[in-house]
Amino acid sequence: MNTACWAKGRELTEERLHGMLVWAVFATAVLTFLYLFRRAAPYGRHYAGAGWGPHISARLAWVVMELPAPVLFLVVYLNGKGAFQIVPLLFLVMWQGHYLNRTFVYPFRVRARGRKTPLLLVGSGFFFNAINAYINARFISEFGEYATDWLADPRFLVGVGIFLAGLALNLHADNTLMRLRRPGETGYAIPQGGGFRFVSCPNYLGEILEWLGWAVATWSSCGLSFMLFTVANLAPRARSNHRWYLETFSDYPARRRALIPGIY
Repeated sequence: MNTACWAKGRELTEERLHGMLVWAVFATAVLTFLYLFRRAAPYGRHYAGAGWGPHISARLAWVVMELPAPVLFLVVYLNGKGAFQIVPLLFLVMWQGHYLNRTFVYPFRVRARGRKTPLLLVGSGFFFNAINAYINARFISEFGEYATDWLADPRFLVGVGIFLAGLALNLHADNTLMRLRRPGETGYAIPQGGGFRFVSCPNYLGEILEWLGWAVATWSSCGLSFMLFTVANLAPRARSNHRWYLETFSDYPARRRALIPGIY
């Protein structure tokens, strides 16, 4: 037996490591769904303030958790051989368009004064975003093959369309929620209009659509793993939020669903 060839075949190359991390995200999606289906994520209206160890301000927590998504993604992306090709550049714009807002704009628009987030949740979010940023950035600028004719591919066109529709829904829902409270108010109210006519969490639905569009447009296993993780993370949370609305407001619209109009 040629042991040198066997050893070479077992060598942990970056591409093999990349594949392992993609499978890790798939596994994390399953575990996340199973956990959140039984227990609400400990923040916002579901955070009781005890039992999760040290905590920090919700605004700082949000920035720290999301930081790897725009920053590490850009660093990894720029080190790929295809970083300055047109299709990867468009993917970069899509990704950064979401995460620059989510990291550096959104946390300073929401009224989060006095709210806390467990450090355990911050650390796990930071770690996941770092891995997810790496696998997606590395694929679109290094391991993936995106010639210029990908711009006319139906997968790219449909994927970008879904992504933009999800982004618009997400931003509109966020703006609606932010307008619910006047300065100084801390209570909750029933959101109305837009996607809220049909579901309790159109912001979550919009984000799921964004990463569904990303998965289709990039046509990649890392994009698919991220989309499935997003569903695993947000679908149970939408269910928890929907139940909270029903229990809190006796006049909550009965026809609304949690996440998918008329279905769930």
